[in-house]
Amino acid sequence: MATDPSEYDKAMPIVEAHLAKLERAVSQTRSSHAGQSYTNVRKALVQALRDENAQRVVPQVVDEFARRISEEPDTLPF
Repeated sequence: MATDPSEYDKAMPIVEAHLAKLERAVSQTRSSHAGQSYTNVRKALVQALRDENAQRVVPQVVDEFARRISEEPDTLPF
């Protein structure tokens, strides 16, 4: 199935904006909750995503970010 290249060009700014929100939420959570329990980190991350209006994240991705902030705070890509 071929996709019109102009659709890609239209979608990329939306994707980039969403990723920037995700990055801010993860960075904020890491700054404030690094090394804390997974449960506390996940709650804080979910709230940070809400605050950024970026709730549409696959739950497994949220879980993995929370785990890494809790256990390995210096190894995240952001």
